[in-house]
This record gives sequence, C-alpha cells and structure tokens, in this order.
Amino acid sequence: MPEPVLLLDLDGTLVDTAPDLIATLNVVLASEKLAPVPLEVARSLIGHGARALLQKGFDVAGEPLDDAREARLFAAFIDHYGANIARHSRPFDGVEAALARFALAGWHLAVCTNKLEHLARSLLDELDMSRHFKAIVGADTFERRKPDAMPVLGAIELCGGDAVRSVMVGDSRTDIDAARNAGIPVVAVTFGYTPVPVDQLAPDRIISHFDDLWTSVQTLAPRATGS
Repeated sequence: MPEPVLLLDLDGTLVDTAPDLIATLNVVLASEKLAPVPLEVARSLIGHGARALLQKGFDVAGEPLDDAREARLFAAFIDHYGANIARHSRPFDGVEAALARFALAGWHLAVCTNKLEHLARSLLDELDMSRHFKAIVGADTFERRKPDAMPVLGAIELCGGDAVRSVMVGDSRTDIDAARNAGIPVVAVTFGYTPVPVDQLAPDRIISHFDDLWTSVQTLAPRATGS
C-alpha cells in the first residue's frame, strides 16, 4: 500500500514570506514612481503568484498595468526577489516539529505552491527545509497551477502515493479549491494570506497553529495516520 502523502502550500502556510514579497513589490512600485503598499494591507494580495501580486499592487496604486509593462516588471520582480528570498521569511511556529512528526509516522511530504518552482526550491534551501520534502511542485512544474487538480495529483504521484491517502494543507480559496478538484480533504490555516477568512470557505478542518495539524489530519485520514 502506498505511503500517505501530506501536501502543503508554501506562502502563508509553511512560511511567512510576506515581508520579502512585499518588500520586492515595493521596490518594483518605487521604480515606477508609485507609492509603497503597507505590509498589513498587502498580506492578502499574496498567494496567486508574482504576476497576480504585481497586478494587485498596481490596482492598489490605481495605476494601469498593460502586458508589456507587466512583462518587464515581472522579470524585475523575479530577479530582485530571487536575490533577497529569505531575508525576513521564516517558517511559521510549530512547522518543523509538525513535519518531523508526520515523517516519523511514515508520511511522504510535498510542497504544492503557486510560486515558481525554482523560487520555491531556493526559499526552502535557504531555510534548510528542502530535506523534509519528497516533492516540490510549483506554478510552472505542470501545465496548470492550483486551483486546478493537476499539480496536487502530480505531487502525489511524485511521492508515490495516491489521492485516497492524501491530505492538503493551505491558507486560501486556491488551496481549498485545488484539494476539492483533486478529490482530497483539506486543512486550512487561519494565519495565512487570504482576503476571505478560511472559515467562510468550508475546508474540512481549520487550525490556528501547526501543533494542531496532527490531530486534525488524524480525524480526516485515521488509517493513514496509523490510529
């Protein structure tokens, strides 16, 4: 029987990346002589990839962003962010202990994010977290990104698992919809980046700290957890 698979979103779920993402956004906005977006205002803008973050940043500034400008600024964003990817980004409290517990119990762990794969790998390497994961799937790993089921099911396959014994963890509608589309249960965290509170998005379980993840997953997949 395949080992169970726990899939986790990255930004706003595993790692608080908002400080470095918003700092990069503001560098790009400043290059266009636009006002910076405050961190607390911008946290809910994160989660759909750099292009969406740029568009939302320009929306906040009340500035149009045509395709040519977006392409130029997207390249600048990726270059700056890649060079400053872990200046202030840190795992959320309890992440390391939770990952270790699942690994010890025989779970295969995967990251499934809408961050570009090379940036996801770079961030996890910088934070010494790549060692936890059997698969790291980004926005460009497959033909489609979350909320499509393809990256979720692809990550499960890379882990040698199956959907019946898999659970998703995320912080937004994108993650919840991706899990639904893949036919797997989903746990939502309350501390991530979402304009809509997760309790309004009907995930299977909600947690406010990673210390509670084991118990929540156990109630969703008791056979997988070995109970």
